[in-house]
Amino acid sequence: MLGPLAGIRILDLTRVLAGPMAAMTLGDLGADVIKVERPGTGDESRGWGPPFHPRGDSAYYLSVNRNKLGIALDLDSPEDVAVIRALIRGAHAVLDNFRPGTLERRGLDVTDVLAGQPELVWCTLTGFGADSARPGYDFVVQAESGWMAITGEPDGEPMKIGVALADVLAGKDAALAIAAALATRHPGRPAHARRMFVSLFDTAVASLVNVAQNTLVTGNEASRWGNAHPNLVPYQAFAAADRPIVIAVGNDGQWRSCVRALGLPDLEADARLSTNAGRLAHRQLVIDAIGQRVRERRASLWLDALAEGGVPAGVVRRVTEALADVEASALTGVAPAAPGTVRLPPPRLDEHGDLIRQFGWDAFRRVDAAQPA
Repeated sequence: MLGPLAGIRILDLTRVLAGPMAAMTLGDLGADVIKVERPGTGDESRGWGPPFHPRGDSAYYLSVNRNKLGIALDLDSPEDVAVIRALIRGAHAVLDNFRPGTLERRGLDVTDVLAGQPELVWCTLTGFGADSARPGYDFVVQAESGWMAITGEPDGEPMKIGVALADVLAGKDAALAIAAALATRHPGRPAHARRMFVSLFDTAVASLVNVAQNTLVTGNEASRWGNAHPNLVPYQAFAAADRPIVIAVGNDGQWRSCVRALGLPDLEADARLSTNAGRLAHRQLVIDAIGQRVRERRASLWLDALAEGGVPAGVVRRVTEALADVEASALTGVAPAAPGTVRLPPPRLDEHGDLIRQFGWDAFRRVDAAQPA
């Protein structure tokens, strides 16, 4: 199946997570993506294990590198830089996450390249902005963006999120930026309009959304709420008799349905709790009553009752349980969430090097022709 980006060529000069995620997202949507890695070791995430797939690559590397061809090229080799130049000439977009000056010292000045290719777009992923040489590691960004200050139990230590979400979101932002630039490109666009930077830090701060807005509106410092919500009650986890569930009441109608489903007539009759603002003011009263009631029955029974009343709720599932409900593979990962397809497994190091050196971007046609129908 041809995706919406079929025929678009993306040169992926990135490594680790955010950049490879961006390039894979574009590949899922049908673009032809060539991944360039350093010879010998390749993308350092190849060694970020265990676990390792039986073919030798880490699960980490496999998670963000499907739908690409792979070639190993040395930026310090003039011959290999010539190959990169040839691939850039055939590309519609280039993605990199090098520190400032890295490419320029090898004779690859991005400004000059863009001036010579009037329809090329170029996106650089950074940790802390175009002018910063600080390495862009998700954990550091989570700390400095405010995420860790609002994650964890109220009386506990700051806590990082369980996924490298700053990397993931920045990768998605980069893919969106490239797709938008490709949709509006034309030969008359100046080079600076085709040169984009996506910062993990900026993405992470923007992703504070309502938490940031709360702070901007009130001037008050944001707090940690654990599994609760700063603006909604009840909107948190509760321990049922066998396992935790979450209840997410988003409006006053759902509140009435919730207390009826849980069999809590005293809460329904309490006029102070009829609005969300009132429930916020009496948070502990609401949470204590619901918590005590939910502990009396198994999770499945509560979920049935809440579903019948139209109350958003769910069980706290393990990763294996969640994966059982989606299309996923130990080699190619979780299938694309956006409309897309899995066409190719992640490349082994330099797997398509000879093909790419010989045929350039046409290597894709040859690899596609060799795939089973």
